[in-house]
Amino acid sequence: MASPRAVSGFGAVKAVMQQRNYALYTFGSSVSLLGLWVHRVAIGWLTWELTGSSTWVGLIAFADLIPSVVLTPISGVVVDWFDRRRITLVSQSIAMVQAMLIGVLVVTGAVNEWWLFGLSLLVGAVWSFNGSARLAMLPNLVEREHMPAAIAVNSAIFNVARFVGPALAGAIIAVGGVAHAFFFNAATFVAFIWSLCVIRELRQEGRGRVPGSILRQYAEGIRYACRHEGIGPMILLLTILALGVKPVLDLLPVIADGEFGRGATGLAHMTASGGLGALFAAVFLARRATMTGLTTVVLTAVLMGALSVVAMSVFAFYPVALACVFLLGAATTLAGTGTQTLMQSAVDGAVRGRVMSLYLVIFRGGPAVGALALGAAFDWVGVPAALIAGALAAIAGWLWSVRRVRRISGVFEAPAVQPRESSTGAASR
Repeated sequence: MASPRAVSGFGAVKAVMQQRNYALYTFGSSVSLLGLWVHRVAIGWLTWELTGSSTWVGLIAFADLIPSVVLTPISGVVVDWFDRRRITLVSQSIAMVQAMLIGVLVVTGAVNEWWLFGLSLLVGAVWSFNGSARLAMLPNLVEREHMPAAIAVNSAIFNVARFVGPALAGAIIAVGGVAHAFFFNAATFVAFIWSLCVIRELRQEGRGRVPGSILRQYAEGIRYACRHEGIGPMILLLTILALGVKPVLDLLPVIADGEFGRGATGLAHMTASGGLGALFAAVFLARRATMTGLTTVVLTAVLMGALSVVAMSVFAFYPVALACVFLLGAATTLAGTGTQTLMQSAVDGAVRGRVMSLYLVIFRGGPAVGALALGAAFDWVGVPAALIAGALAAIAGWLWSVRRVRRISGVFEAPAVQPRESSTGAASR
C-alpha cells in the first residue's frame, strides 16, 4: 500500500524508531544479529581447527543453508496458520540452546565435525521458520506509512552486523577461545527473546489452519504471487538477479585471486567494498522512506548491478573492479530490500507468510544455485564470458520489466490501494 511521504531523510528513521513495538524489535534483533555473525565465523574456524579440511568447512556452511531453502515453503504455510511472534520466539530459543551446546561441547572436548554438522542442520531448519515468521511479522509492528523505513533500517542493521560481527568474533576467539564465541552468541538471544515477549503486534493476520495439505496451501500462495499484477513481475526480476548477478559476490575469491592475482588481501578489499555498497544502499532506502518511485529504484538497481558486472569483466582493472563490486553490493541491496518493501505493501495478509517465504527462497537460495552454475561456467568458458552472460540475462529481465513499469508501479504506488485478497477469501477472516 502506498503512503504519502510524511517525513524524509533521517527524520524517517527517527519516526519509525519512535514506534514502540518496532524499536523494541529492532533492539533485540540488532543484538541477536551481532551474535549470529560471531557464530558464523566461529563455527567455520572451529571446523577448520578440527579437520583442516576446506571440504568440511563447506559442508558445515551447506548444512546451515540447505534446510532453510528446502523447508521454507513449509514454514511459509505454518507462519500463515499460527502466531508469528510465537514461532519466532520458539525458533530463537532453540537456536540459543544450539549455540550453548556447541560451547559446552568445545569446553568438554567432546566436539567433532559430525556434532557440528548435525547441529548446523538443526539450526538451518529452525532458521527457515524464523526467517519466514520475522518477515511476515514485521509489517504488523509499525504503522503502514513507516513500512519502507522499517524494512530499510532492518537491512542497514544487518549490514552493520555483517561488518562488526566477524571482527568481534576474531577478538573473542583470540582472547578467550572459540567456545566463548558460542557462549556470546547464546547470550545475545536473551535480548531478542525479551523484546519478543514485550512487543504487541498492531494487527493480526492469517491465524488458523485452513483446509488442504501444506503443499496445496503453499501452491496456492505461489499462484497468488505469480498472478498478482505487481508481485509476479517483481518475483521474476528478483529471480533473474539472484541467479545471474548476485552470485558474483559469492565468487569473489575466484575473481580476486584468479583474475586479479590479489590473494587474500584483494578478497578482503573486494568483500569490504561490496559490504560498504550494501550499507550505503540500506541507508539510502531508510532516508528515502516512501513508496513513491520505489519500483523505478528497484529496476534501476537491477540495471546498475548488471552493468557493474559487465564493466568489471570488460575493463579487467583492479581499481575499476573495486568500484564495480561497490556498485554491485549497493544494487543487490537496493533491489532485494526494495522488492521486499513493495511485496510487503501489497500482499494479502492471509498469504503473507507463503509469499515472503518465496522471497526468502529466491533471495537466499537463488545465489547458491547461481554460484554453482557460474562457477562451472568459469571453468568452461572463462570468468569474463560467464560473468557477462549472467549480466546479459539480468539486462534482458530489466528490458522486459521496464516496458511494464507504469503498470507495475501503479499496483504498488497508487494512493490508498489495498492488498489484493487471496483466492480463498482468507483476508476476510
